[in-house]
Amino acid sequence: MKLRIKIILNPSSGRETAGSKIDDILSYLSRQSALERADIFYTSSRFDATNFAANTNSDDYDMILAAGGDGTVNEVITGMMRNPIDLPLAIMSSGTMNDFAATTAQPREPSEFARMLMNRKVVNVDCGKAGDMYFLNVIAGGLLTDVPYKAPVDLKTVFGPAAYWMAAMRDLPSAGRTIKLHFNSTEFNDDAECVLFLVSNSSSVGGFRNLMTNADIRDGKLDVLILKRIEDATEAISLIGKMMISDHLASDNVIYFQTSAIDISSADGASAVLDVDGEEGPSLPVTIECVKDAIKLIVPGEE
Repeated sequence: MKLRIKIILNPSSGRETAGSKIDDILSYLSRQSALERADIFYTSSRFDATNFAANTNSDDYDMILAAGGDGTVNEVITGMMRNPIDLPLAIMSSGTMNDFAATTAQPREPSEFARMLMNRKVVNVDCGKAGDMYFLNVIAGGLLTDVPYKAPVDLKTVFGPAAYWMAAMRDLPSAGRTIKLHFNSTEFNDDAECVLFLVSNSSSVGGFRNLMTNADIRDGKLDVLILKRIEDATEAISLIGKMMISDHLASDNVIYFQTSAIDISSADGASAVLDVDGEEGPSLPVTIECVKDAIKLIVPGEE
């Protein structure tokens, strides 16, 4: 059966190579006589991808293909969940971090991706929910979590992941500051003085491929990591090194647990920047929960 695909494309993603990758995918499918229809919707501003996904007639397509970075995928997921749209989702990653695509081993070469669509396997995966926003990867609050949208688009286009760390270096002097938050879940109910917190659906966060070491996108759980006070830049660099080799959970600066739902609020009235998959998210207080088997995800199958 020939494919009918709705493509939601961020043309500025992946050093502006996302469009050429989509062209290559469609060319391959056409050469294999596997394509009936491909409609491309180009994003130009925030929430375009959400609106494109939400306004989908499921009878017209076999799947939605999100082409872009984590922010684009986040918007597509939000649109699909709000409406809801019960179509399989394919993710062509071309952003800076691509954390969720790394977790699910999505093909990066257009020909391999096209073959995945032709021989597709569909699995149900979880997503997170925070207020009226949804996420496949992570919601975070505290120091450095505003870096993704502080880093200019042209800087990310030229320097890729390095752009995040270039922007983050400006904030390192404030690493000794903390925010006092209250975490309320079945597994952990307490105040914590923290630099930042992460609530993740997948194992890969911020380019660290195994930061959430116990994460599983199909287990109905979210993984929570709370990073307590960092005294100086030397300690921060040491902890980053441990994160790179997945040796950070033994650190006294880290609290880590899994939960299906958690309430997070300010314990001292201070504000906190919340980030949802690289985009500015809701403010505190927030209830974050796991929606089990929420998305039908296309993954590589047997050829």
